[in-house]
Amino acid sequence: MGIDGCEVAVVCDRSEKALQRVHRTYPGMRVTTDHAEVLTASDIDAVCIITPVWTHYELARTALENGKHVFVEKPFTSTSQQAEELIELAGKRNLRIMVDHTFLFTGAVRKIRELVDAGAMGQLLYFDSSRINLGLFQHDVSVIWDLAPHDLSIMDHVIREEPQAVVATGGTHFGKHADIAFLTIYYPNNVLAHINVNWMSPVKVRTTLLGGTEKMLVWNDLDVDEKIKVYDKGVTVTSAEGVYDLLVSYRSGDVWSPKVAQVEALTAELSYFVECVTSGETPFNDGVAGLRVVRMLEAADRSLAERGTVIPLG
Repeated sequence: MGIDGCEVAVVCDRSEKALQRVHRTYPGMRVTTDHAEVLTASDIDAVCIITPVWTHYELARTALENGKHVFVEKPFTSTSQQAEELIELAGKRNLRIMVDHTFLFTGAVRKIRELVDAGAMGQLLYFDSSRINLGLFQHDVSVIWDLAPHDLSIMDHVIREEPQAVVATGGTHFGKHADIAFLTIYYPNNVLAHINVNWMSPVKVRTTLLGGTEKMLVWNDLDVDEKIKVYDKGVTVTSAEGVYDLLVSYRSGDVWSPKVAQVEALTAELSYFVECVTSGETPFNDGVAGLRVVRMLEAADRSLAERGTVIPLG
């Protein structure tokens, strides 16, 4: 609602209670419990698929086969093969796929990308993220597939290199899916990424550290006033002869908090989706970007099952 260039034609949900809430808020809205009615309708140009990940492939494929652009919740699909098939189908039909990596549209991530692109951080060294809280336990996916797509998509957007390998460790304490996990992703040029996801933390933490040769950055998404702090701190290493092979000196300068645009990320993302559909532009969070995240999730699953084996990425 409220997005220029489009109009919501119909809301589909299997829950009658959910549809009753829609009716109360938007009395004239067309609703249905039959997804086929939406996916095959001739008067609908695009669909938003906000459903469990195991349903994404079938729903998106049917939508694309019926000539509809697709906006799909993260993660894109359950397997990389499914993602590849949808990307190929969309390409043949000249249709857009956008994966809901909402954080890429926040003021904070936009500012981080801006700083990295401008060279303010110097050469990137590491990306370290914690996304932990107590619950909510999911019955159909692990904590990796539930929480890590956020950080993997942010990492992919900021680092913009092809990852080389993934290592994952963790554990399953309740139910049948992992509820705590630690992911390490190896990049070229010795860039290292680490992600901690956890459903069993006593506190909620949403913090990302980004280190470079010139600056270091902390993003605390729970801080309302100063989400990003940039530290003029670093390490200088020089060679030396004698007792020590290396001389290490530490730099500690100013700390500053750049202005972060206050935007409603989902509204910005949906506006961008409409813009891409109408202009034919390929979104930066397209199916290919979604595929990169799914490949890392698959590798993490395999590594976790093999108790931390290094899984190369093609």
